[in-house]
Amino acid sequence: MAALVVVALAGGIGGYLLMREPEPPAAVRTEPVAAAGTQSQADTRPQVQLSGTDPRVRELLRGLSSDAEFLRWLSAEDLVRRFVSATNAVAEGQSPRTQLSFLAPAGGFRINQQAGRMVVAPESYARFDGIARAVASVNAQGVQRVYQELKPFLDAAHAEIAPPGRTLDQALAQAIGRLNGVAVPTGTVEVVPKGALYAYADPRLEALGGAEKHLLRMGPDNMRKVQAKLSEIASALGLPSPEQAKRP
Repeated sequence: MAALVVVALAGGIGGYLLMREPEPPAAVRTEPVAAAGTQSQADTRPQVQLSGTDPRVRELLRGLSSDAEFLRWLSAEDLVRRFVSATNAVAEGQSPRTQLSFLAPAGGFRINQQAGRMVVAPESYARFDGIARAVASVNAQGVQRVYQELKPFLDAAHAEIAPPGRTLDQALAQAIGRLNGVAVPTGTVEVVPKGALYAYADPRLEALGGAEKHLLRMGPDNMRKVQAKLSEIASALGLPSPEQAKRP
């Protein structure tokens, strides 16, 4: 289901409070795009109820992985809206930390001194090993079956917050395209002090959006695992390319 795809995305963007000042969370619109009275008379589809769907969502997602970290994610509430909102945030390059706060890594960000430079310590990347392992454990082919079963609920949640003209498939394709477009760093990554926290010394890395930076902070090995699984999921779902997803 799309929710699983977002879980995978969540894994890729799981950490925060690392390198820069916290960004203001993206506003999440919870009201329907149009009031019920403005619906087209030709639209006779029954209204989809999202309340009470968590048990069914958890039941279906449990069949996609037995990883303990993955199963822990499913204890969150209002899963359909949470995952769809996170997908739309990533599609727009925004940090989904509000929707996915339960993915915050344990431990603090650490640096090493190397030839007079400050570089990200391997221990900082290791905090995300469990998230990357959980993402890699997902059965990508099973995602397609679950996605179709829960599509009406996901589409209903998407309609509440999506920009006009953007389908859920397009949002997923754009989100995955953003994350898979982040180049995996080679060698150590230098940082510089910025207030009480740190920023990337490389201006190209510092200029990345919030969503891309979250993936970057996982470290090269974890990035490769997440990006490989996202590609599998996009293929299993038959999503459009990121370029096609931008078209009306």
